[in-house]
Amino acid sequence: MANEKPCAKCKLRAKYDSNPNSLIGKFWRWHINFCPGWKGYLASLSEDERKALCEKYNYNK
Repeated sequence: MANEKPCAKCKLRAKYDSNPNSLIGKFWRWHINFCPGWKGYLASLSEDERKALCEKYNYNK
């Protein structure tokens, strides 16, 4: 997809998914609290996809 956001295939996000307690995983989780790219990525998703990701990553913003 030409308009695909980098967050969809983020390597740091993949590290979090494979091991949330790793240093890189913890960094990524902290980083999404203020990352404009992540906020834009979430805004580009459907309501159901957004809710699923927010629940998966315990993201409440």
